[in-house]
Amino acid sequence: MESISSFHKYLNKFVQLSSEEFEEVIRPRVLVRHFDKKDFITQDGVVENYFNFLLKGVARKFYKSGATEISTQIAQEGHIVLVEDSFLSRRPSDYCIECLERTTTASISYTDLEAIYSTSAKMERMGRLAVTTMMILRERWQMQLLKLSPRERFLKFVHRHPALIQRVPQKYLASYLNIQPETFSRFKHLLRVKA
Repeated sequence: MESISSFHKYLNKFVQLSSEEFEEVIRPRVLVRHFDKKDFITQDGVVENYFNFLLKGVARKFYKSGATEISTQIAQEGHIVLVEDSFLSRRPSDYCIECLERTTTASISYTDLEAIYSTSAKMERMGRLAVTTMMILRERWQMQLLKLSPRERFLKFVHRHPALIQRVPQKYLASYLNIQPETFSRFKHLLRVKA
């Protein structure tokens, strides 16, 4: 089974948690969940009930616009994936989260996360900093979609996440990067020519 030590390490980016704090306050409320490829972590129309940290695998978050699926997040090991607005508002999700590989998450339910926050100011601070970081990352990504050309977005993504080019179907990456599939293919071909 995948170790949840990577989750502890992730949380330490926000506040320093001793092993005892993690084991006593957080670990008892973590549910390790396993999903097969094509399984859904979250379905649209259902309230998001879990804060999910990916221990293993790749997942994509998307919404449907008619017959088209628009990818808004590609998450891999070490990333958080959830439908934040549904999780926080307790309203049905407009998004789906689908596993692109066999995936394992360290998940904490909404109720359990609230219980963790209530244990101390330190835990509340950890949650606030984690949510703030997610908001900043989303804002930066939205700005990249506006400011960078398709080629620049592609090259930046490949530079930061080279393994995902092999792990994620091209149509999902093209959607996430807001690039036409044919253009994405051309960019991918240029990488092979340079190699």
